[in-house]
Amino acid sequence: MDHSGHGMTTDLPPFTLERGLALSPDGFFLLGSLLVLFLYGWGVARLRRRGDAWPVGRTVFFALGVLTVLLVTCTGLNDYGMVMFSVHMVQHMVISMLSPILLLLGAPVTLALRALPVAGRGRGKGPREWLLALLHSRYMRVITHPAFTIPMFIASLYGLYFTPLFDLLMETRPGHIFMMVHFLVVGLTFFWPIMGVDPGPHRPGYVMRMLELFAGMPFHAFFGIALMMATQPMVDTFLNPPASLGVDPLSDQNAAGGIAWAFSEIPSVVVLVALLYQWYRSEERVARRQDRAADRDGDKELEAYNAYLASLQARGR
Repeated sequence: MDHSGHGMTTDLPPFTLERGLALSPDGFFLLGSLLVLFLYGWGVARLRRRGDAWPVGRTVFFALGVLTVLLVTCTGLNDYGMVMFSVHMVQHMVISMLSPILLLLGAPVTLALRALPVAGRGRGKGPREWLLALLHSRYMRVITHPAFTIPMFIASLYGLYFTPLFDLLMETRPGHIFMMVHFLVVGLTFFWPIMGVDPGPHRPGYVMRMLELFAGMPFHAFFGIALMMATQPMVDTFLNPPASLGVDPLSDQNAAGGIAWAFSEIPSVVVLVALLYQWYRSEERVARRQDRAADRDGDKELEAYNAYLASLQARGR
């Protein structure tokens, strides 16, 4: 479809699910997604070639994460999202709250640390060493701390939609791409310390992770309610939708608020289930280590007792 002005001509037919899911590739996100999939596949293949295992589930999660990004950027959703607030909000919610969770469950950082070659002696730092240095840097400690991630998560909603910044970014294709990439990066930064699959500088206990998760969700719900309850359009971008769509801007904005409010529950449940599962597995591993330690202690006690009996027997002789 032809892009102009805020992004679209006025010949868009009314939105339907079929039209929304029709292919409409965006070159930036298509090439970027294919590159990320290739690199992940290369990492898995490298591990397999040297005989190391990599969980199939992680590969599936990562692939689903990339597919969700493609779903909202390389289909009709991206076209209609330029002129309909409700469709744009679907894009925002998926790429900032669903895609990051799926990508993080794929453990891409762990895969990179295992697959990247280690620099030999006298060769300086290799890719793996640079990645480790980044993970342990002060920069990573700052951007993964809840004092940064939670305000950034909240500001990405209120600071974008309730200021002229949103209209400014939506005026150009690079601005729109930047905004979508920002949504994805903010989502990854917010959920990375909480998910805890990949190594990182900020790793609190499971209870604290749950508190971090729920700390930002009320603000997300309030944002959705604010859009639902608004009596006038909040942004100019969607003020004059194409007449062919037959869309009322205020009603469409209220629908966008409903989507934002309802969608905040989905990732919360997914992440909570993942956290509880990780916690259960962690407790299992601790219990197994304790059992092995107890078995070793028991064996030592038995050996000592047998040695004592043997000494008594020798003394009796």
